Amino acid sequence: MKITNRLTALAVAAFIGIASVAALVAAPGTAHAQAAEPAKAPAPPAGAGQDVTTQKEVVENPYGLEALWKQGDFISRGVLIILVIMSMGSWYIMFVKVWEQSKLFRQEREVRAKFWVANSVSDGANQLKEGTAFRYIAESGISSTQHHEGKLLEQIDLNTWVTMSLQRAVDNVASRLQDGLAFLATVGSTSPFVGLFGTVWGIYHALTAIGIAGQASIDKVAGPVGEALIMTAFGLAVAVPAVLGYNWLVRRNKVALEYLRNFGADLHMVLVSGGGVGAKRAPQSVAAR
Repeated sequence: MKITNRLTALAVAAFIGIASVAALVAAPGTAHAQAAEPAKAPAPPAGAGQDVTTQKEVVENPYGLEALWKQGDFISRGVLIILVIMSMGSWYIMFVKVWEQSKLFRQEREVRAKFWVANSVSDGANQLKEGTAFRYIAESGISSTQHHEGKLLEQIDLNTWVTMSLQRAVDNVASRLQDGLAFLATVGSTSPFVGLFGTVWGIYHALTAIGIAGQASIDKVAGPVGEALIMTAFGLAVAVPAVLGYNWLVRRNKVALEYLRNFGADLHMVLVSGGGVGAKRAPQSVAAR
């Protein structure tokens, strides 16, 4: 993936992560109290034109994520920062992996349109774009048939050597497809517990402050405890997209790996049979797809 595309995905992921935090901060941050209309207001004197305007009073909400950030210690703020980083990283990986998988699917269509109608494997490989996964597999197969020498390698028959070379190439591409999925799985499984840790820590400090103040009324308990529970909600907001994205990307990876394995198997048959392909005839397994 090009650097510009990675930077674009990173910028989008950062925007989503920051926007989610800003939404949580702004939602409970302020409350607009509508001014009540005066009951039985006295009529203005005759001839005196007075403009009666309705004003809205902005009341600062002492509860919510904004208050939690201002009043929290370094552990509470650290938990929030970790969750934001997890969210940004998961969204970045999802954008990058979707882009890479879509590109691989386009390459597979290009292989069916150009590679299997070429006169030879070398001609078909030259028609594919450089740096693509299918061209890498094709070049690995061609190299295995041209460089099968040495006292140790000569003891392996050509069929087995070509099979091993193509399998290694497919495994290398499959390994690249798996990059980043472990991070998504980690975020999906750990971010709720990170948020829960922030909740427990916030409740601990809230109860400590209430015990020191000696007041246990509902207004003294509900606010701090509610602020701490926001941590759990934020952890779930980070975990749910990561889990859904992981499952979806794993499914798309299986489809992409099936394309690669089918291409490697068809290429293996062509190379072992002599390396030539008819001008308008593709292998039976490819034509069936």
